[in-house]
Amino acid sequence: MPLTLHHIVVDTHDLPGLARFWAEALRWRVLSEREREVVIGPDESAPVGMCFMPVTDPKAVKNRLHLDLTTTAEDRDSEIDRLLGLGARRVDVGQSGEESWTVLADPEGNEFCVVRPKGTLIG
Repeated sequence: MPLTLHHIVVDTHDLPGLARFWAEALRWRVLSEREREVVIGPDESAPVGMCFMPVTDPKAVKNRLHLDLTTTAEDRDSEIDRLLGLGARRVDVGQSGEESWTVLADPEGNEFCVVRPKGTLIG
């Protein structure tokens, strides 16, 4: 059987807090919650979820891996506003302002992008 993606694992200082942020951001739910692990996903049978694990060391540099999220062109700005309301913040990682994505960071500083849907023009 070939390998398949199971979880995206995120290290965190605030285990329940960051898991709740991402569950709300993605409109997913908490699937399991243990002392040292919280798993979220769209539902129990989903092929991929996110797993949050506690760490003590601080985040020091820009992520080497990040998530790209998208929505419809009509909803993009309102979704960015919703994410900011949940605790995300805009970050500058050297973008020019002409990109087809907006760079945000979650409450612990993990960068992610909200990209324009495929087939839409910049603007």
